[in-house]
Amino acid sequence: MLTRHAIQVLRKAGHTQKEIAELTGVSEREVRRIEAEPAVTQTEDAKQARKRGVGRPSKVVGFEQQVQALLEEEPAIRTVEVLRRLRDDGYPGGKNAVYELVRSLRPADTRLMMRFEGLPGEFTQHDFGEVKIAFMNGEHETIRFFASRLKYSRWVVVTIVADQRVERLVRTMVEHFKLMGGIPLLAVFDRPRTIALSWRKDGVVTEWNPTFAAVTTELGIGVELCWPHAPNQKGSVENLVGWVKGSFFKQRRFRDRQDLETQLTEWLREVNEQRPSRATGIIPEVRRREELMRLRPLKVDPSELALRYPVTVGPTGMVQFEGAAYSMPAEAVSVTGTLFLYPERVRIVAGRHQAEHPRLHSGLRSVLSEHRSSAVAAVSGKRAKRYLKREHLLELGPAALEFLTELVHRRPRLWVADVDLLHDLLQHYGEPRMLAALQAAVRRKVYGAEYVAAILRGNHIGEAS
Repeated sequence: MLTRHAIQVLRKAGHTQKEIAELTGVSEREVRRIEAEPAVTQTEDAKQARKRGVGRPSKVVGFEQQVQALLEEEPAIRTVEVLRRLRDDGYPGGKNAVYELVRSLRPADTRLMMRFEGLPGEFTQHDFGEVKIAFMNGEHETIRFFASRLKYSRWVVVTIVADQRVERLVRTMVEHFKLMGGIPLLAVFDRPRTIALSWRKDGVVTEWNPTFAAVTTELGIGVELCWPHAPNQKGSVENLVGWVKGSFFKQRRFRDRQDLETQLTEWLREVNEQRPSRATGIIPEVRRREELMRLRPLKVDPSELALRYPVTVGPTGMVQFEGAAYSMPAEAVSVTGTLFLYPERVRIVAGRHQAEHPRLHSGLRSVLSEHRSSAVAAVSGKRAKRYLKREHLLELGPAALEFLTELVHRRPRLWVADVDLLHDLLQHYGEPRMLAALQAAVRRKVYGAEYVAAILRGNHIGEAS
């Protein structure tokens, strides 16, 4: 439309059609046709073209009323969904014409957009994100990350994470607070489904994730949620995850995962300490120093942050949690209590009883020697004690099963004394060394408590003939 306007102005100024054609790069025939048209008063090419009917008719023209009806019925419908429905109804054209038509027909959003700046120490933003990366070595990986940003200074932290569970969220969030220098008044979350279990239609949370609620209460931090498709609710329309993806992940190439992590560290140093923020024009680290006096100190170090879970001691004196088993005293059987989950350990409190274990992966178990003793003491009768000790040995795994099976069949009248000695060895040396000794005995085909004791003492035992 700007070219058409220029042709009309040049013609009125007295230039010949040939001169105008040379100046504008259009044919003399086009110049004559445009000269005869009404004067150009606006430059919205697409709308004007449709009004004049210039060019070949678009294939989407016959679907304009249908698109208009869709937009009236569902104002927020995505354009790609409009395209899908049109194709289901026989639209034969490409997507660009549909996108342009939707853009011209969709009503403008006239709602007031609330964009305001946070005050020092007032807000932090937090969100999970993921992006698919094609490494230069030919490998592909979906990278998951958790991002946090101080709203006032724009100081940002990004950590690559293994999952998006609530434990990962709270532990990474506390690590980020430590790196930032303290905690703000409010933490704003862009995707609340990780931490909110149920909510009303107006967005008011009716049930929080109890683990998340306990941690935020312990930290003394307020929480605000920004619901999907409602960015105005948080007072900041900035998309934190989108910014991290567009500024880092999609702007760089990475040889492998290690190279990505190295570049991420360098990029964070650059955006925080070297490059002025586009939003403020000031290097984020400069403004973060202003925030430090307003950030409150962490009440707990990330390594000592304990998540609390209700548990009950089972009939065998074990507490099951996330697929792992942890022992408790026999006196605590059936008692309800609390499991305190740390990054590397667990502490269980059930009534007046408590125990601490290393944190284990699913399928593993941790039994303290004093708990075995209390279990044996708790059962009555020699026969019951004998079989409980044997069960403790069997819990070591397949090698113990094979060893005890051979022992019982080879020494049907004497195995009880062997089990007593083997149990004493287990209590003295612990599970890992006892298991290794039983495995060695099975390999050498020697079945007797005296052979296991010799192996544990480091004596050489030959293979049985």
